[in-house]
Amino acid sequence: MPPVLPMLAKRVAAIPEGEGWVFEPKWDGFRVLVFRDGDEILLQSRDTKPLNRYFPDVVETLLRELPPRCVLDGEIVIARDGGLDFDALQLRVHPAASRVKMLAEQTPASVVFFDLLCVGDEDLTGAPFSERRKRLEEVLAGAKVPVHITPATQDHAVASDWFERFEGAGLDGVMAKLLGGTYQADKRVMLKVKHERDCDCVVAGFRWHKDGPGTLVGSLLLGLYDDAGALQHVGVCASFTAAKRKELVEFLAPYREGAMEGHPWAGWAEADVEGRMPGGKSRWTGSKDLSWVALRPVLVVEVAYEHMQGMRFRHMSQFRRWRTDKAPKDCTYAQLEVVAAQELMEIFRESTL
Repeated sequence: MPPVLPMLAKRVAAIPEGEGWVFEPKWDGFRVLVFRDGDEILLQSRDTKPLNRYFPDVVETLLRELPPRCVLDGEIVIARDGGLDFDALQLRVHPAASRVKMLAEQTPASVVFFDLLCVGDEDLTGAPFSERRKRLEEVLAGAKVPVHITPATQDHAVASDWFERFEGAGLDGVMAKLLGGTYQADKRVMLKVKHERDCDCVVAGFRWHKDGPGTLVGSLLLGLYDDAGALQHVGVCASFTAAKRKELVEFLAPYREGAMEGHPWAGWAEADVEGRMPGGKSRWTGSKDLSWVALRPVLVVEVAYEHMQGMRFRHMSQFRRWRTDKAPKDCTYAQLEVVAAQELMEIFRESTL
């Protein structure tokens, strides 16, 4: 019975070697646990919130394709133009029912399942993954698009090929699971290998840490110059130690002086030096404080990032080092590696488990 927290993964640097592993693509969508009992379907998010109202098309599909009583683990995705479209997926989470209905028709979602927790009255969470995978394939043997079973392989070479070749289609990396592993809710027992690249960015501002406004830096605001010479906000980097957060306050102080004069983001400020980034509060940020402090855009930092979502980093980037040898004007989108998209359906034809 819901709520059930999903099994989690810890990040590792490389696809694990040796026997006993099964590998799957890592999908970039909304994690979902699906509960069905007769005519009732519950789409539960990773943090146990219901998603039904945002994905009526998915509910309708699952009522048609799933057995009468079951619980499955998977990912809601939107696939179009040969890849996954996370921006379109985010737009589906909207407070207006009329817009949700329109988007469900314009950008219908798919579900990719990768685990089976129970079927009928049988609890499978204590069974080894190899058995759960076999039962999942049996349960969904007759399922039709837009319901999918994730590809899986025990071949390390195939997993490495997926990791390199299908990134352009929006796949987030590779998952590794033990064939004999049980389903452990809220435990990081799976492994994930994700893409990571380096990028030099302009530091044009920062946000205070929630535990130390005025004394601790929370995150650095990053920018890249586009082809028109405009500095675009591409994301943030954070994950500093407490000591580093305190040190950054003093380090950044000289760059705050007169920073808003001619600042490329001056129009985003609400008053004086501090203001709000474009859009301000939204359904994504809620009551989160998005105020920021401007810096003269002369500092360059090297960060590690996973991949781009449109013109921005998909996830928070990680601080690597200051680049005193690089001019801010050289921090452009041209330095980013562009990964060619692969036809998404190719990966559904490649399973050797």
